[in-house]
Amino acid sequence: MGSEKEELKVKIAGEIVLSESPGSVIRKWRNIFRIQQKKLALAIGVKPSVISDYEADRRKSPGTKIINKIVNAIVDIGFMQNVNFEHSESDVHQEKSRASIVNAIIDMKEFLEPIDIIKFCKTIKADLLTRIDSEKKIFGYTIIDSISAIVNLPASELVKIYGANPRRALIFTKVTTGKGPLIAIKVTSPKPELIVLHGLEKVDPVALDIAKSENIALAISRVESVEKLINDLKKLSS
Repeated sequence: MGSEKEELKVKIAGEIVLSESPGSVIRKWRNIFRIQQKKLALAIGVKPSVISDYEADRRKSPGTKIINKIVNAIVDIGFMQNVNFEHSESDVHQEKSRASIVNAIIDMKEFLEPIDIIKFCKTIKADLLTRIDSEKKIFGYTIIDSISAIVNLPASELVKIYGANPRRALIFTKVTTGKGPLIAIKVTSPKPELIVLHGLEKVDPVALDIAKSENIALAISRVESVEKLINDLKKLSS
């Protein structure tokens, strides 16, 4: 289990170093492990405002020393909060489930104030394919690697992509038809307010039918890349 923790630390550190927005990577992993900024700040010996500044990219990219501190704290706190370290089959299963969730979630954010779906879609150049109540709002979003999620996540684990509030947008990347993500959502509960498909030109009719029958808003994002998608969404929380 120790080696898995170290591998995860290396993965997170690598993402931070290589990202054009190191702060968004730090925020993503902190949210995945559901660690409050205050708790992370206490663990590495800084004020919560420092963590907030890093996550908002208001400070210059953190150096190697602070990256190591942040990564070690996130992983160690996350495992202590959610993992039983005894060597048992259930622990192994739990570790595999955690790894699958970590790989499936690209970014996750909770809004301080709800945002209406139409404004959200305009921000990411998303065309709505279903009729919605113009007053409908979302309280956050999760960007998901659809291939990793559908292949590796059992239906019972999909609920963890909803973060703190299921009234959110689920944005599926690497999509070819949209049918897979919609079928996965159909057989699970709760349901999101909005599903955005990224990486395809035309949605499969089956996916559209599922969205309508489940009363879920469905949209296709025309943003050029996942990186730009993440950066555009930062505007909503800045």
